[in-house]
Amino acid sequence: MWARTWMTATALAVGIVMTGPAIAGAGSGPAADDNGRDPRTITVTASGLVRGTPDVLDLTVGVTTRAKTAAEALSRNTSLANKVIDVLKDAGVEDDDLQTSYFSIAPFYDEDGEDLEGYSVSNLVTASLRDFEKAGEVIDAATEIAGNEIVVQGISFSFDDNTELVAKARADAVKRGRSQAEQLADAAGVELGNLLSINEDYAPYGPVGELDTGRFASTEAAAAPIEPGSQTLDVQVTMVYEIN
Repeated sequence: MWARTWMTATALAVGIVMTGPAIAGAGSGPAADDNGRDPRTITVTASGLVRGTPDVLDLTVGVTTRAKTAAEALSRNTSLANKVIDVLKDAGVEDDDLQTSYFSIAPFYDEDGEDLEGYSVSNLVTASLRDFEKAGEVIDAATEIAGNEIVVQGISFSFDDNTELVAKARADAVKRGRSQAEQLADAAGVELGNLLSINEDYAPYGPVGELDTGRFASTEAAAAPIEPGSQTLDVQVTMVYEIN
């Protein structure tokens, strides 16, 4: 059950085509009538919005180590990265929800960029957490283990299953589109006919939580607060009606 949901919808664009074909999306226009004439149409584009509280947090965390040789940097990195992964698993992250997202071995040079000073190894994993109360504790535990070599690249929120949200937004968008088409037909003094075509598009958009890339020293402070906020799904439909 979503903690909070609300819906709004706004008609974005409308148009009446008295002559000529109407194109909806990538498909072809309405077929001509028996006399070979293109049908008169009304085209509306409406948007349905639904807002809910995300239930999945994706955390990207890892370690970056430096040493004189690549082997030394890699050895230390492997040890710390495995400990960070163990922290995530201890917090209940399943294997299917844990994925390596970045790995690199690269040389680094002095300030003049001429003399080789050593090698840097970075290993980041992305973990999907469903218990937000543990998120701050996980970050703190990983920081405690990796110290100044910890890297928290970012967090983002999403829905494990957005089917219900999309269905609500879709129904509202279609309802709004139909209402706008009826208003246009009435204002133009014509009769609204059959629905000839309908296309949709949807996408989630912010706000999405973000934690800047950086290194964090070991600390005894309280767990970092993590708030999921809310996220919106937008379903847009384009509908073409015949008019009589």
